[in-house]
Amino acid sequence: MSSKRRSGSRSPKRGAGSRRSGSHPPAQEISAGGVVLRGEQVVVIVPTRRAPDGSRVLALPKGHIDPGETALQAAEREVREETGVVAELVRELGEVRYWYRRDGRTIGKSVSFYLFSYVSGDTADHDDEVEEARWIGLKEAQRTLTHAAEREMVLRALAYLEEDR
Repeated sequence: MSSKRRSGSRSPKRGAGSRRSGSHPPAQEISAGGVVLRGEQVVVIVPTRRAPDGSRVLALPKGHIDPGETALQAAEREVREETGVVAELVRELGEVRYWYRRDGRTIGKSVSFYLFSYVSGDTADHDDEVEEARWIGLKEAQRTLTHAAEREMVLRALAYLEEDR
């Protein structure tokens, strides 16, 4: 009977308030990224880092904000480094927050996303953190990006395009 009580008392606790082994707070990461449009296409990347199950990840370009950088500056830099393209700001899309585990640690991550329009560059010029950068259709990206939060950003970009017509 007591095991049922213990089990039942754990289930409602989730997120930052959940019981943790150890006294260290979870690590926090703040990043920025972009949804870069070229007509009805968006640039996506396959990072060299795999998913926990070893599968390839299809993602939007994003990365850490360097000291002294704004979120927008970081997003522009990450787009350029990870995709090889230069892009111009259209508007802010919003922020996503999620938790993930790396090396046995829980990490909270916040990513500010921006909508950009393609200016110049070639996806073959991506950095070595990226296996591949390529253009795909917006609707395909909305279905195939690995992370739900990034699919949501593409959905917001699609909604913006619809408003703009």
